[in-house]
Amino acid sequence: MFEGSSVNRRTVIKSTGAAGIFGLAGCVGGDGDGDGDGDGTATSTRGGSDSSAEIRFVLNPAEADVDIETQYRPMFDHIEAETGVTIDPVTTASYNATLQSLEGGRGDIADTSPFVPATAGDIADVIGVRVAFGASKYFSLVTTTPDENGVDSLEGIEGETIGFSDRLSVSGSLTPLLMLKEAGLDIGSAPDGDPNDFEMRNSDHTTAANQLINRAEVAAAGTGAFATASYVPQEQFDEMSEEFVEFSSEYDSAGSATDEAELELLAVSDPLPRAPLMARADWDADVRADVESAILGATEEDLSHGEDYEGEELWFTGVEEGTVDDYQPIRDILEQLGLDPEEIAS
Repeated sequence: MFEGSSVNRRTVIKSTGAAGIFGLAGCVGGDGDGDGDGDGTATSTRGGSDSSAEIRFVLNPAEADVDIETQYRPMFDHIEAETGVTIDPVTTASYNATLQSLEGGRGDIADTSPFVPATAGDIADVIGVRVAFGASKYFSLVTTTPDENGVDSLEGIEGETIGFSDRLSVSGSLTPLLMLKEAGLDIGSAPDGDPNDFEMRNSDHTTAANQLINRAEVAAAGTGAFATASYVPQEQFDEMSEEFVEFSSEYDSAGSATDEAELELLAVSDPLPRAPLMARADWDADVRADVESAILGATEEDLSHGEDYEGEELWFTGVEEGTVDDYQPIRDILEQLGLDPEEIAS
């Protein structure tokens, strides 16, 4: 637990309400590139329907430069082919809006953050954990630019500006904050407020990485490994984290972009459960079991675009069966930061 200040921080969260902190939960905040209204409102591209043959699939862009509906088209095509349903994509601008869509019956299935099953209570069920090239775990990294700003450790970030993803992103904020706290830095009331020992600059994973590379005032970045590992020489992972070498799907591509920019590794997290696909808990359509079976049965080939596709592929290659218990490590992170999952979800 966050000794000494967790009660005060929970009081702050309760006084601001769930919307105050949870409204910050989308990886691209209120300015996502999807069809959200900018205020967290979910927007359906087909108008929605209560028909059990039309499944509303809620999407939340994790990176600002990705057309997530196009990215997800192979998954939609696979589900439709296997079950005969029609998928109605609903794009939101935040995880708050995603959860609200499920809670309000405006969505049936959702692409969510690992943060959501740790706080969703009885609103939604975990269908499965997404897998990337055989790995159901992923990692958070803290990186810096080598030999330019004098930062060579987490302790060296004191007094500096560090880029993060959204304030409630597991790999782009919560886990880096915990690593900084464990290194002895005073994180103040972050993530819902300001840290005391450094400046916290929030955006999304890609933006945080780009700002570290291109802006001299940004001394470090806390991101998911998918955003920064390619800029870090592979031997740095060999020296720092056996678990990353063994379990991370990003290890093989580590260092592949160092000709564009090179980053230095400051910290690697423990393995984190990858993001889930979730279903509205009270969704009782007859087709639910078939849809969930189709999702769990999807292969890497099923989830791939054709050879002429030039956009972003899905970042996962399958979905393995899972439960909310798989996300206990996320609850542990929240509690170590002094955040009460029940308070956040209420």
